[in-house]
Amino acid sequence: DPATAAGQEGDEPPKEEPWETTLKTTTIDIEAGEFRGHRVSLWDLLHCRYIPEENRKELLELYGAGELTLEQVKTVVSTIVSR
Repeated sequence: DPATAAGQEGDEPPKEEPWETTLKTTTIDIEAGEFRGHRVSLWDLLHCRYIPEENRKELLELYGAGELTLEQVKTVVSTIVSR
């Protein structure tokens, strides 16, 4: 069935952490910068040029460990991207 085969190109690792899926499916409205007026997933924002790798790793570790809530990640990411 071509409908179910679409998007299953194997470009994602086979096992995705549940928190990773949440970051990919949670979108926020951005009102500044290159994303102004768009809804962008937290995952994409975490991997954009505005978030230094060091910060991204720290945010992902803290969120994955349950030390940051989804709302806290949203706040931090939108603040950095909107600067």
